[in-house]
Amino acid sequence: MVKKAPNPIDKHVGSRVRMRRMMVGMSQEKLGEHLGITFQQIQKYEKGTNRIGASRLQQISIVLSVPVAFFFEGAPSANPEADGEGFAEGHSPAYVSDFLATSDGLALTRNFMRISDAKVRRRIVDLVSAIAGEELEAAPAPMAVALRSI
Repeated sequence: MVKKAPNPIDKHVGSRVRMRRMMVGMSQEKLGEHLGITFQQIQKYEKGTNRIGASRLQQISIVLSVPVAFFFEGAPSANPEADGEGFAEGHSPAYVSDFLATSDGLALTRNFMRISDAKVRRRIVDLVSAIAGEELEAAPAPMAVALRSI
């Protein structure tokens, strides 16, 4: 029996559940208690392994204090041939949502937003950009990697 890969929208919705749960400081166990399900089921939802039904998503939105639409923000297009139309129109790339769904991304964002001085925040952005640029410059070009392996 071949395992079916999770649907990209199910994975996205699950990652948004995880991100919001972490934003409010709630454990998987606690969310499961509120919903009357196990933390293992929450894990499956968050990974996109199990699809979240409409009524369950409504319950989750109430517990996490967000509208249901929150879970679909930035979702991949349901129809990639739709020429830019669909769920993803005008939203950030998936890597932004993926990063924000991590504990590091959430902590970085939360702490960054606590900095009230706009100049300090700008300097932090410049610093991170410089560090990222240095890492990019230090990384070997794909062609160099390919040539080294010959």
